[in-house]
Amino acid sequence: MIRVVYCWKVKEESFANFKEVWTRTTNKIHETVPGALGSFMLRSAEDRTEVLTVAKWDSVESWKAFWVAENPSEMLGMREIGERISVTVYDEVDDFTR
Repeated sequence: MIRVVYCWKVKEESFANFKEVWTRTTNKIHETVPGALGSFMLRSAEDRTEVLTVAKWDSVESWKAFWVAENPSEMLGMREIGERISVTVYDEVDDFTR
């Protein structure tokens, strides 16, 4: 398993719209893309424009297959609202969340 952490800058006034688009996007990817296992969103308590979205994938190969295009069509709506600052891939070692 891997986790992919996307860091975004989203204007305060655009956050509700970004969250709505992200919800549709992450659910569509989870339902239709092989290897996609869902995602969650975090928002900084200190800098309300900083948003992290954390996606879970079964493998780095599945994630790379999705990102074969520089900007998959599923992600366009989010990129129109927020600025993607970074993408970092992590191996999932353990997860004791419930």
